[in-house]
Amino acid sequence: MSSTGRSSADPEAVLSHELHAGFTKGGSSSNGGVRRRAPVLFGALRGRPVRPGVRYGNNGGMSDSPAPLADPHLVFDPVDGARDVVILGSTGSIGTQAIDLVLRNRDRFKVTGLSANGGRVGLLAEQAHRLRVRTVAVAREDVVPALIEALTAQYGPGEPLPEILAGPEAATRLAASDCHTVLNGITGSIGLAPTLAALEAGRTLALANKESLIVGGPLVKALAKPGQIIPVDSEHAALFQALACGTRADVRKLVVTASGGPFRGRTKAELADVTPEDALAHPTWAMGPVITINSATLVNKGLEVIEAHLLYDIPFDRIEVVVHPQSYVHSMVEFTDGSTLAQATPPDMRGPIAIGLGWPERVPDAAPAFAWNKASTWEFFPLDNEAFPSVGLARHVGELAGTAPAVFNAANEECVDAFLNGTLPFNGIIDTVTRVVEEHGTPRTGTSLTVADVLEAETWARARARELTAQTATAEARA
Repeated sequence: MSSTGRSSADPEAVLSHELHAGFTKGGSSSNGGVRRRAPVLFGALRGRPVRPGVRYGNNGGMSDSPAPLADPHLVFDPVDGARDVVILGSTGSIGTQAIDLVLRNRDRFKVTGLSANGGRVGLLAEQAHRLRVRTVAVAREDVVPALIEALTAQYGPGEPLPEILAGPEAATRLAASDCHTVLNGITGSIGLAPTLAALEAGRTLALANKESLIVGGPLVKALAKPGQIIPVDSEHAALFQALACGTRADVRKLVVTASGGPFRGRTKAELADVTPEDALAHPTWAMGPVITINSATLVNKGLEVIEAHLLYDIPFDRIEVVVHPQSYVHSMVEFTDGSTLAQATPPDMRGPIAIGLGWPERVPDAAPAFAWNKASTWEFFPLDNEAFPSVGLARHVGELAGTAPAVFNAANEECVDAFLNGTLPFNGIIDTVTRVVEEHGTPRTGTSLTVADVLEAETWARARARELTAQTATAEARA
């Protein structure tokens, strides 16, 4: 992936090409098969007496309305033995940690395909060789000769190389290939087409690419079957596990935790002169540059609020954000009887990845556990909405729905690019995104969201954000 988390190719053209090649035409698969199956009930609700007003069966007990996207009580595709897995974004943070997990659990997982943008062909070739994958996909066609050379060096003379897919639609084609689970670890909205392709092909989707759900929520909800999506974000994997202990009718609210990023405790005025280097110094998590900047602005937390609403069908006014600097508690569910269940581990993404790949089974020693015989401090603080207005803006955007989330996300990606390139101040990120969202206005109602709507909204938002950041850069140069 590039430093922006998007392909070096034009992002609008890439998304358009992938959506029309991989989704509207049904995607492509090595065997052409689309698997349809009925989910099975799992865990605490299996065999539980039916309560009046709460629907179980296909809903899995999570809801008294149509099934939410993510339901821990359902297993979409039960399987015995090792699961065949495709990893999208294999050279990024999520991908490399997923491969570490797989290599320590070869009896549970077999990777059949890897995809990457193409910026680290040496690492991609090494991964392919260690995992003995069937297919390797790269978004950049220009790196194919270098990839073949790197693969040949890894495999040795005379040894057959894996199939290579190349081009903007490569990840989408791979997502629809024959496997059990697709882990979407791509960063940015270019992950939408592979998400749709995996769902259309009937694969279990371990979703780390939150942007695809946020910008294409109705499209994802229209395709996903009950239990087909398992969230991999640490916060949503935490909610997923806590929600396994009750029904949606038992839930009072979701509590999403935020580390506060590197600037916790600073006022908005104190954030005016922070540098990209300052913002990239996250105190608890090691992540890619885009998500790290989003953590510093708390845009990431705003996106997670929208994601929680879409995944679990909980209204926005029942989703709360609290600051927890230690990042030990990843999220909590407060139930109607006053009890709160918190999911806690030391900060390590291999735990949520293991939930995404292995559910309903747990993977032993997936990530480190706490040393409970040692003293530690766990703190919780209210969110400073004045210094970090991004969460409130995200709630507003989520309630507007339609194309508003796509506009919010696309404008933010452009502003993060500008900040990392030194042409936009830190506070200018949210100021600019807010202006783009306001200019976009209220999305049309009464019609269903389409792929074309998402593409048009993203194209406009990116262009407008670039115009505004250029104006800011010019004004600062004259000052």
